[in-house]
Amino acid sequence: MRLKFLGIIPNTPNVDSPTIWLDEDTGDLFIQSYKATEAEVKACAEIGSIPGHSTDVPDHETIIRLPAVMRQFLPREADRELS
Repeated sequence: MRLKFLGIIPNTPNVDSPTIWLDEDTGDLFIQSYKATEAEVKACAEIGSIPGHSTDVPDHETIIRLPAVMRQFLPREADRELS
């Protein structure tokens, strides 16, 4: 796995620091951020996704809240070097 640091929330203190990395081999993102609150998870479940798809969050998944300021670090497909 070749991880590349993409960014950290600007002006962050030494703790409480949402951060994002890119796996350069797969294009996957690793995001350290705030856990969604129970109310936020409930709101996501109420909205749902596609018909017939469960809105339950399995134990091996979670919902995170990514601050809007962190969107600047999300790579676009056009920016990704394809090998």
